[in-house]
This record gives sequence, C-alpha cells and structure tokens, in this order.
Amino acid sequence: MTEQTARIVCAELQPNEGDYLQRNLPDGTLLLECAADDCPLDQIRTAEVLSVFIHSTVDKNMLDQLPNLRFIATRSTGYDHIDIDECNRRGIPVANVPRYGENTVAEHTFGLMLALSRKISKAYQRTIASDFSLEGLEGFDLKDKTLGVVGAGSIGLHVIRIAKGFGMRVIAFDVQENHLIAEVLGFEYVPLDTLFTNADIITLHAPYNAKTHHMINAHTIGEMKRGVLLINTARGGLIDTEALIDGLDQGIIAGAGLDVIEGEELIEEEERVVRAPEAGDQLRMLIRQHILLRRPEVIITPHIAFYSKEAHMRILNTTIENIHAYFAGHPIHVVNYPQQQG
Repeated sequence: MTEQTARIVCAELQPNEGDYLQRNLPDGTLLLECAADDCPLDQIRTAEVLSVFIHSTVDKNMLDQLPNLRFIATRSTGYDHIDIDECNRRGIPVANVPRYGENTVAEHTFGLMLALSRKISKAYQRTIASDFSLEGLEGFDLKDKTLGVVGAGSIGLHVIRIAKGFGMRVIAFDVQENHLIAEVLGFEYVPLDTLFTNADIITLHAPYNAKTHHMINAHTIGEMKRGVLLINTARGGLIDTEALIDGLDQGIIAGAGLDVIEGEELIEEEERVVRAPEAGDQLRMLIRQHILLRRPEVIITPHIAFYSKEAHMRILNTTIENIHAYFAGHPIHVVNYPQQQG
C-alpha cells in the first residue's frame, strides 16, 4: 500500500492512536495527523473509507475531490462538520460514535461547575503566588441549587444523576420528553424560557444544528436569573460569544465554564486567519475569544470533556467496528439516509 493507493484514510489522528488503528483495521489503511481538508490531496484521493474527527470539514468541495469515497466514519457523536445532505445525494453513509463518553463528559461538566462555584482556579492562581488570603474566594454550595439541563439525552441524564447526588433540584428541557425517566431520576421537564428564568446553573448538552445555533443569545441571556453560571461541554456554536461577553459585563452571568467555544479551531490557526483576505469576521471572533480567555470568571478547557482514557478507547473501538461493518456489507451507527446509487 502506498499513499497514492490508500483505500482507508484515517485523518486528524493523535500520535497515540495510529498503532492501535493500524493493528485493528484492514490492510490499505493510511494514518494521517492532518485534518482531512488540510491533507495533501494525493494522499487521500483514492480513499474508499474516510475517518475524521471534528476539525475536518467534509463539504461538497472535499467530496468532489474524493471520487472513490463510499463511507465516512467520524470519530465523534456530532457530525455537523460533515455535509450530510451532500452525502445523502451521493449515496455515502456516514457513521458516528453514538455513545462513548456520557459519564466522561458529565464528570467534566461538574469539574467546570465546581471550579466556578468554589473559585478553585482563582484560589490556585493566588496560592502559587504565595497569597493565602481568603478575600474574594467565598463560593457557594451546589446543594439545593436549581440546575437547568438543556438537552436531556444520554449525557444530560448522566449530569442529572450526578446533580441529584449533590442534592440539587433539576429542571430540564428536551425536544423529546421521557416522563418515566424524569420520575425515576426526580427531575422536571420545563419549557426553555422557564429553565432560563429559574436555573441557578445552566449546562448545555444539546446537539448543534441550524435550530440550536446561538440558542444562548442576547435575548435568552436577558431572561436568565442574575448571577447564573453557564456551562458548555457540547458545541461552541450554541452560544453567541458577543452576547456572552455582554452578559458577563452586565453581571447577569457570574461565571462561565467552557470546554467548547465558538470558532475554537481558529485559535490554533491564528496566523493563517490573519493573512486570509476574508479575515474580517474571523478576526472579530478571535478577538472575542481572547477577551474570554482573559476574564477571571471564565474557565476554558481545550475541548477535552470527552478525553479520558476509557472514552478514548471506546471511540477507537467503535470506529473500528464501524469500518469493519461497512466492509461486511451492513454498516452500523449510520446517521443519514443516503440515496441508492445505480
């Protein structure tokens, strides 16, 4: 197998993923650390199967350059980085990893929540400067606080289970309500505006799509309880960054714990963004990101809520299963409705 004849291309790999995939995938697999849309075309043009992560943009332009492509396996649950409509038209199934880190992301959610509620980051920075004063470090208990969970799917339900262990009252919004689960876990479904009005802490676990884009915006922030904490371990595009900064400035939002931020991929590509002729909107987004990074009441982690040893192995194993199932003629975990080609 040469780079010019790769049948399977796994792009956007971490250095520690390649050996495991190589041992468990068929011959003819090419392993690349570049995002698919940044890889040299001669390395990927022959791919029948393409596996990517969330920073690879698989759009019409990329699909046009991959004439042999028949299957996409994304190593993520979300698939907004893939043009599903175009894949449908071309008859290309797209498989995801539907479950790998429900508890993992939920635990990170509470890590961010506790870091804000108990001012852990601020206390740590002060302590390493040999300042042991308590001024400004008074936190608050999670017990008896109202947690608003936006998106009560598999991750959201794990968050709710943990919240009940802390003695929190939980309200949730989801487009599909399961009242039996709500009764068992002891939470209440409410309309989204009711959740915004009543929650002391809001945590986002909704998918990103056209309907959820900027669901946290100037209007919805205006509905929130003053002093609310906002946690996002889902997708950056759920929050309008400019509105978030305004909400922080006004004191409506007392703190934000963000594992994802809007346009997060730009932070690693600042030089390319600055040089691009269409850089205006991207530069404004970069500036807003740097404003958030400097704020003491904002904690940002680099999209690692999913990134535990156990969850990482579940991602790789499910991706391997998805690719083997495709070659066996019965793809699994397919998220789209590809048209039959013929």
